[in-house]
Amino acid sequence: MGQQVFRWFLRTEFSEENLEFWLACEDYRTTPGTQLGIKALSIYSQFINSEAPQEVNLDSETKEALTSMIEEPTADTFDKAQQRIYSLMAKDSFPRFLRSSYCQEALKAL
Repeated sequence: MGQQVFRWFLRTEFSEENLEFWLACEDYRTTPGTQLGIKALSIYSQFINSEAPQEVNLDSETKEALTSMIEEPTADTFDKAQQRIYSLMAKDSFPRFLRSSYCQEALKAL
């Protein structure tokens, strides 16, 4: 329930892509080695590419590193980017969520 409420909140702030990217990276961690290339390209196309439909806000250094690694991805290809997005949510979105009516209503429903 908590993740869904946080997702709804992020949608109102037009930053739902951060959670979606973080979840995609978590899923990527459990991807079999033979599927890493396909899954990495999918994540890159969805969230990293400058024309991505859900482009996340990453610094140019991180984006460039991902671009150079995407041809031969490893299990930890997205670790740095995932950590940066996690930090962004932890320092910015999540504190606002905790003060929001979304969070307050969810807590009342428990």
